[in-house]
Amino acid sequence: MLLIVGVVLLFLLPSPWNLVALLVGLVLWLGEVYGIWRLVRKKQVQAGAETLVGRTATVIAACRPLGQVRLSGESEIWRARCAQGADAGETVRIVGLDELTLLVERS
Repeated sequence: MLLIVGVVLLFLLPSPWNLVALLVGLVLWLGEVYGIWRLVRKKQVQAGAETLVGRTATVIAACRPLGQVRLSGESEIWRARCAQGADAGETVRIVGLDELTLLVERS
């Protein structure tokens, strides 16, 4: 945005000031790009099934020990393993992952 302002001022201001405005706009734009780059660089990408650990789910097929759960607030259905066993309708917490099977325990 600041670079665009500098280019517009290049055509609107008189001779020496138009180049000054362009250079100031360019420097401010580079500072803005650097600031955004630093902010984005620090963020960790969170993707994949590992992000499910700690969330809650509802059992839709009894887990004795294998069954199925639906993630809270979503329509995703996952295969789950519960060592203590859980009946349909119970709420469980996801504690781990074994390939594509969620490891859950009763809440």
